[in-house]
Amino acid sequence: QVQLVESGGGLVQPGGSLRLSCLASRSIVSISTMGWYRQAPGKQRELVATITRGGTTNYADSVKGRFTISRDNTKNTVALQMNNLKPEDTAVYYCALRVAPLGAFDSWGQGTQVTVSS
Repeated sequence: QVQLVESGGGLVQPGGSLRLSCLASRSIVSISTMGWYRQAPGKQRELVATITRGGTTNYADSVKGRFTISRDNTKNTVALQMNNLKPEDTAVYYCALRVAPLGAFDSWGQGTQVTVSS
């Protein structure tokens, strides 16, 4: 199973930016979909963004225009650039991957905390 390790979380003021990174323990060239989820206190985990092997991206409505997902197959990484952050973006962010084009995500990272507060 592929291990995923997130980094880049922290405390930022509203309107600020953060860049999250996720490193996979092996090549992600053959991985169909990489994604980012988040879970705020007392809420269910929700999908933030996904990117396919071909580069097609998908975003939650709440982050469209502010967040950008990217993947670098040569470095086995997927990143989430987050701009114009809002307090409601506060959550633990998880990296995930799905080997097949459809179905549940197969592997998850341990999560990184993002806190947006003044």
